[in-house]
Amino acid sequence: MSVADDENHIDIAAFAPADAAGALDVILPIQQREFGVPITAVDQPDLAAIETFYQSGRGGFWVAKRDGRVVGTIGLKDIGGSEAALRKMFVAAPFRGPRFGTAKKLLDALVAHAAERGIKRIFLGTTDKFVAAHRFYERHGFAEIARGDLPASFPVMAVDSKFYSKEIALP
Repeated sequence: MSVADDENHIDIAAFAPADAAGALDVILPIQQREFGVPITAVDQPDLAAIETFYQSGRGGFWVAKRDGRVVGTIGLKDIGGSEAALRKMFVAAPFRGPRFGTAKKLLDALVAHAAERGIKRIFLGTTDKFVAAHRFYERHGFAEIARGDLPASFPVMAVDSKFYSKEIALP
């Protein structure tokens, strides 16, 4: 590994309880300050129960870390029928973009996990405000779909106004 690689190194790991505070420290400021979404940790009970909400069935939750500090998150919620929901994808501003590749590394871990566990399709909901996220998802094979095309088991959040899906190539 070169010095430049080491300077840009991001570790992706399965969520552990010790990551809970760090995950909140990434997610809440992005939701509240960057995008002006009036939401708190209390409004998101899944964040207090990551192990049971995400890390059950064929789901999972991962954190991106830089020097041991959580700088990004992504969750995969098993919604049945070989389908899953991508949730809680957030990357702290200093770690976005191609220099670190944090979002891509998180998404790659999630997609690999989904494929290994037989998930055939991933859905996600986001807000109209997350324009950079829309471009990211589209570059990585997600196609916009109508809300009516979501499976009944998809957990729509109150702030969701734009929806995507991606077919997963199974090994």
